[in-house]
Formats: sequence, structure tokens, C-alpha cells
Amino acid sequence: MSEANHAAGDAVILIPAYEPDDRLPEYIRRLEAAGFGHIVVVDDGSGEKWDPVFQALEGIPRTRVIRYMPNGGKGHALKTGYRFIADHIPEASGVITADADGQHTVEDCIRLAEKLEGHERELYLGARDFSLPEIPPKSRFGNRMTSAVFRALYGQWLDDTQTGLRAFRREELPLMMETEGDRYEYEMKVLIACTRAGIPIISVPIETIYENNNEGSHFHPIRDSWRIYRVILGSFFRFMEASLICFLVDQGLAFALREWLLPAFGLAAGSLWNINISGWGARIISAVLNFQLNRKLVFRMKGSAGKAGLRYAVVALAIVSLSNLGVWALGRIGMSGWLAKIIMDTLLYFVSYRVQDRWVFGEDR
Repeated sequence: MSEANHAAGDAVILIPAYEPDDRLPEYIRRLEAAGFGHIVVVDDGSGEKWDPVFQALEGIPRTRVIRYMPNGGKGHALKTGYRFIADHIPEASGVITADADGQHTVEDCIRLAEKLEGHERELYLGARDFSLPEIPPKSRFGNRMTSAVFRALYGQWLDDTQTGLRAFRREELPLMMETEGDRYEYEMKVLIACTRAGIPIISVPIETIYENNNEGSHFHPIRDSWRIYRVILGSFFRFMEASLICFLVDQGLAFALREWLLPAFGLAAGSLWNINISGWGARIISAVLNFQLNRKLVFRMKGSAGKAGLRYAVVALAIVSLSNLGVWALGRIGMSGWLAKIIMDTLLYFVSYRVQDRWVFGEDR
């Protein structure tokens, strides 16, 4: 048996299908002929009209068809397939997901199967070449924009964030099944989950196919794009909301201490003790509140707060120190202090988000 056939024989091809056309059976036959030992097709509530297509699949060797009603979404279909593989195909080396619309060639599926032979804890993405002239402009722009936003927030550039051709080893099945999401946003949540878990995401160049201008896709440009961007930006928006809440608490508490509470105890407004106590007291309370909001609502950490609290304090002190150093350095080259402060604090705000996401709250999440 050739190395390619051996790799294909050990892997599972998982195809979520919703209202597929009659090309799907022929695609499955080519996968089976290429040596894939396990092929799982999930009918995501297509309905009786598509019975002939799925009945044709059931007669193909080494192919199993899972059917249910009603339609649950691509993420739901994928997780249904993952659970079936975990329970019924224990010998599988890993899983390769492919779309049912003919965009992923058999040769590219084999290429990803060979990657699984390396026994590395990695997620492989079949990456299309978006520089080709035949790529629809909306697909090119959408992918590049998504890649840029993902890079800014999660620290990794992905050549193709929306590819359905992916591969991972069997050991990652629990992570895939635990990741939330039922529709197209699920695949983006998987990328974020792998990034947070420290699993390398490797792009593998594949053939770029857009048949009939991608009319076979059930992706809704507005609705599903909104779901995807809500996933990418969700935790960052919550991070911003937590920051705004704590800023208001900090300013309000400092004012109340400075103008009302401390003068009642003989510390006159404007005195050194008044300024120090009101400023540091408000900042400490708002920092504790910010830590709790970030831990529970933004990054949703499940583990103990002990180590995270210490790391949060280290990051907070480092951010202040770097901001002051940056303002001083920019001032040395002639930049005004207010502009230098805005630039440094804006830059460090994104740095703080990424460090808290990956290091402060990344453990036990």
C-alpha cells in the first residue's frame, strides 16, 4: 500500500451536507476509490426531496450516512459527526472535514491525510489562493478583512479563515465537540479555541475551485458574516465594555472620595493625602472590579483566580511602565505629551487584550 493510501485509510472524511446536488455521490465514490477507509456524511435536515442523493451514498463502501431533522446548521452537523467518530471509529488517526459542494479535491484531501501521519498536535487548514483573478471580489475582500482582524486580536495570520477543508488528529475531538456554536460561526470559534489552547494552526495550499460562482454554498453573506464577526469581536467588545465600566467607577469613586467622603474625615480636597488616598483607593477598587469582569464575563475563565490575579497585577504594572516609557521616548523626538499618551495607551490596550487572553486568563479556560 502506498504512503498516500495508508494515510487516507487511517483518516476519516467528514462531510456535512445540506440540500446537496447529485454531484455528491460521485465525489464520495472518488474519495472511496482513493483509499479513504472511513467516510461519514451528515445530512443536516435536508428533507425528503433529497432522499435519492443520500440513498445513493448508502450504497458506497466504507460510507456511513447520519440523517436527522430539522436543519441544525453546519456546526451542529460537524459536532454530530465528531460524536459518531468518537463513539464508532476508534481506530481513526484523525478527521478531515470537507464541504459537500465540490470545492475540495480528492488530491487535497489526501494531502491533509498525509499531514495527520506526523502525529503533531496541529490544526491544518486547506488554504485557497485568494490572489487568483477568478476569485469573486467579495470572497477575496471578506477573507482578507477577517484574516486581518483575527491577526490583530489573536496574534496569528491565517491565509484562509473560512475554509471548510480542515484536518486534526483524533486527540482533538473533545475540544471540537466542546466548542460552542451550531452554524457557520462554529468554524471561527474552533480557530479561536485552538489559538487559546496553544494548538498551532498550519495553512496547507490547496486548489482553488469556485464552481458556478459558488452558487452551491448555503452561506448567507449578511447573516452569516454577522455571526462570524460577532464571534471574532465578541470578547474584545466585552473587554471594551468592562474597561468603560471600570473607568466610570474609577472616576466616580475618586470624585466621591476626593470631594465628599475624605473631607468629612478632615482631609481637605486638594491636599496631598486626599489626592493620594482618593486616587489610589479608586484605582485599586476599579482594578479589582476589572479583573473580575474580565475573568468571568470577557474571557470566561473556569479555573482558580489565584494565579490569574497575580498575572493580572504583573500585566497592569507592565502596561503602566511601558506607557510611561513610551511617552518619554516619543517626547524625546519632539512629539507632544498628549499625543504620545494617546498613541501608547491605544497600542498597549490591544497588547493588554492579547496578553490577558493568552496568558492571564488562558489557563484552565
